[in-house]
Order: sequence, then C-alpha cells, then structure tokens
Amino acid sequence: MFAVLSRAGDPDAAALTVLDASGALVRSEEHPRRALPAVVTALEADRPRWVWDDTARWYPPLLAAGVRVERCVDLRLCHAILRNSVFTTESSLATAPRSTWDAPGVGAADPGALFDLGGGDAEPDRDEVLAEFAAQQAAVDGSPEPGRIALLLAAESVGALLAAEMTHAGLPWRADVHDRLLSDLLGPRPAPGLRPARLESTLDEVRRALDDDTVNPDSPAALLAALRRAGIEARSTRSWELERVEHPAIEPLLRYKKLARLLAANGWHWLDTWVSGGRFRPVFVPGGVVTGRWASNGGGALQLPQHVRGAVLADEGWTFVVADAAQLEPRVLAAMAGDTAMAKAGQGTDLYEGMVRSGAVERREQAKYGMLGAMYGGTSGESGRMLPRLARAYPRAIGLVEEAARAGERGERVSTRLGRSSPKPGSEWQRVQASAYGDEASELDERRARGDSRAWGRFTRNFVVQGTAAEWALCWLGSLRRRLWQLGAGQPGDGQLTDRPHLVFFLHDEVIVHTPEHLAAEVAQAVQAAADEAGRLLFGSFPIEFRLSVATVRSYADAKD
Repeated sequence: MFAVLSRAGDPDAAALTVLDASGALVRSEEHPRRALPAVVTALEADRPRWVWDDTARWYPPLLAAGVRVERCVDLRLCHAILRNSVFTTESSLATAPRSTWDAPGVGAADPGALFDLGGGDAEPDRDEVLAEFAAQQAAVDGSPEPGRIALLLAAESVGALLAAEMTHAGLPWRADVHDRLLSDLLGPRPAPGLRPARLESTLDEVRRALDDDTVNPDSPAALLAALRRAGIEARSTRSWELERVEHPAIEPLLRYKKLARLLAANGWHWLDTWVSGGRFRPVFVPGGVVTGRWASNGGGALQLPQHVRGAVLADEGWTFVVADAAQLEPRVLAAMAGDTAMAKAGQGTDLYEGMVRSGAVERREQAKYGMLGAMYGGTSGESGRMLPRLARAYPRAIGLVEEAARAGERGERVSTRLGRSSPKPGSEWQRVQASAYGDEASELDERRARGDSRAWGRFTRNFVVQGTAAEWALCWLGSLRRRLWQLGAGQPGDGQLTDRPHLVFFLHDEVIVHTPEHLAAEVAQAVQAAADEAGRLLFGSFPIEFRLSVATVRSYADAKD
C-alpha cells in the first residue's frame, strides 16, 4: 500500500491519497495539517510506503509530534537518480524536459513551526505528485536492471528518513565540556572581536621570530607578504608547504594555524550556534555529493575534530556504540569485480595484511598506497610502484577501475553497482577535446586535452567505487535502523524514537548509536548483522566480508586509539 501526501487546495490542509500495491486508487481525502500526526499514526499500523515530494519537507514535523514512519519514497531524491541513471536512460522521465522535480530539495524543515512548509506554489499538488510517482514506477519497470535500481531508490529514501531522524534526535553534546576543552587549548573565552589568550601569545612568537609587528596570519595574502619580507620564499601559506621551510617562525606559525582552525570550525561561536539542549543537531543532506555520499548543511557535521570529541558524551544510563567499516572501498571493489583472490585476502583479517600474507606485496603500507592509487588514480611514488604488482595479484579488481578510467577519458559515463551514474563531462571539456583534433590544433591544445581527459578518468575511476561504497552504507543504515527499532520494543517509553536505541551520527563508513547501557551488547551485534545484510543485498553470495571495528564508550573521544 502507498500513502501519498501532497499539497491540498487549502494551504492549511494536506491531501492524502491511498493506493493499493498495484497503484489503484483506494481513497482520496484531505486533512488539516495539524491533524496529520494522528492520521499518519493510524495509517502507519498498515505499514504503508509513504510517498511525498521531499522527506525534509514532511518528516521533521511528524518527528516533532512524536511520529516515526517505517518506509517512504522520496520523489525528489529518486528523480535525481532516475534522471541520470544509464539503467533508465530511455524512460520518459529521463528524456522529459527539466522541471521543478530537478530542482534541489527544500532542505530541513523548521521543527519549531509545525507543518509550516513554506515554498508556496513550489510545493507540488496531488496530481503532480501522483504523476511523478507513476513516471518513476514506469522508469523502474522498464529498466534492464529493475531490481538493482529499485533497491537504490529504497535505500536512498530510507537514508532521507534517517537524516531527518538524526537531526531530530541530535548528537549528545556537553556544552560545558566543550567550553573547558576550548579554554584548555586556547585560553579563556575572549570578548567578541578579540583573539583568545593562547592564540594571541602564539602570534606574538611569530611576530618576534619574523621581527614584524604587523604580521596578520589570518590573511593568506598578508602572511605570504610578511614571510617574503623576512626572506622566506614560500609559494603559499598551506601548512604542508610551510613544513618544508626551516625558520624559527615556522613552528609557532603552524601552531597558530592549527589553533585558529579549531577556533573557526568548532570554537565558541560554533558552540553557541549549533548546540542547544545538550544536543548537536546538524542538517544532513543525503545524496549531497555526486557519488551518492552525504553532505551536511552547516555545522560541519562531517568533520568532528579529535580536540572536541570529548564533549560528545552519552546521557546518564546510556552509552555509545561506535562502528566503522575497515577498508570499505577496496572490499567493495573486490566484490564489484568478483575478484575472489582479493576477497580471500580480507577474510578474517585486515585486508592489507592479507595482501601481504598472499605475497602480493611485502608491507602493509605498500598494499594501502597501491590500492589508494588504483582507486584514486595515483601514478607516482609508492602508489605508482605498487600498482603493477597489485594488478598481477588482483587482475579483476584493478581491471575494473582501469576500465572505468578509460571510459571516463573517452567522455563516457560509468555506473555504480545499483545504477547511480556519473554525469557527462561539461561543455568546456567537450570543447577542449574537440579542439585538440582540429586542423589548427597546437601542441598546447593536445596537452590540455590529454590532461583534462586523464582528470575525468580519475573521477570515473573513483566514482564506481566510492558510489558503490555509498550504496553499501545506505543499505547498512537501513538494516541497522530497522534492527534498532525492533531492539527497543517493549522498553519503558518505547513509543518515541529517542527512547529506543537510535542512530545519532553517520559519516561515510562510520556510525554512532545512542543506546541504553543494558542493550549495548545487542546493539553491537545488530551493527555487524546489518553490515552482513548490506553485503548480501548488493553482492549476493559473493564471499566478501565487511569487517567492522566496534567500540562501546561513553565518550566519543574514547572510540578510537
């Protein structure tokens, strides 16, 4: 059964259209928006798949009212996949002119304004939503790989539910601990507009070493000019480049830059802006990267520096289960390629250590750098030297990324395991390639064309691996979300999402679950079981292991060595 929510004629109402499994109309009605939590709760007992234009529009207000839904179809996210996938390239949806369905989503709704959706006419009405849903179903049904693309759409949609749920639940965050960590590193909180004491004293060291009281390290141009006045021929102010310079000013300058980054990224202003009520509530953006990886909208959710992780503390009586997938991308590559030798190297052990034991290379770092070179196109240094050896040991895996690279160099598209496809190169890329073969082409034109071609090949080489790893992660999240909800059944106050074990953070191959302490062991088992299920969903019976590092801790700072 499908339950379709959309805009009604009355802006204070919403249209609910119920369809059976075949898509036939069961009933159509309108409800006041304030009544939606009760309406959705009653219908959720029948386990419908909710269909709406944008999860970020409809779901946050439901969560704020204490309503969790099990399944949905996020039409806008699914449209983006179907519009671009080579699996659906001949569909009416993919060949239609661009429309409002191709526009970015609405972002996160304001949880403080119940069903204040905004957007006016930008919110599609019932007929528009039903027409889009029908077009998407037709695109899937007509695909040569309907099972794969349908799994991708379901995973993308459950990811949208989880993104909203994690913002709603928030990551437990102790503001007082964060303030103490900042004070220990930077000195007491300064008055607005002033530098913290530690930063100011470090700047004094830099100025004395350069014999220049006017140095402003917060301006790259001014800093570069000051360095050159002191006889330091630096090409830029990037830390990795300054580390090569021998001068008394460099050490305090690097120290200053590190502290300044902390202040800018996670200082007191960040704390005031993003942490409230003991929770950090970032806005996650599913599919925010072209490969399908998530992005975040404000708050720097995808980067939590080690310096502030001590402020991430579980509630009293609760704990964190933190898990990350070891060598996720190379394991995904082995499974995609059907490379049994590479899969065997990772069975029961660290994949890179397994490569050493197999005789492919002598040292773990050689395996690591070689695989990074294979997946990201590194051709120099250790990566370049190891690649031929890995190609001999694991020809199917290395061959897959090499084939993807050659396709990209020709301007062709490549796809992930489930059917997310890379974009075509832009018009400028096409122009440069065409000009290199004209009658008046110069050697410079040819070099530029070759360089652009190789760069696009590096992109497509990585696209197939990173994108498929993102699909695995979405399936992992979806399976884990279901298992956590089941684990919490029967617990006191189990009707609310935050009363059960629940996900509070996700970053590519890492999750944090906030759970009552007495369920921690079961949550740890569920995390691994979900990873195993994700592997089966994508790769069937192929013998690939997705090994997890799992830690149960009260502080996120203790999760990793």
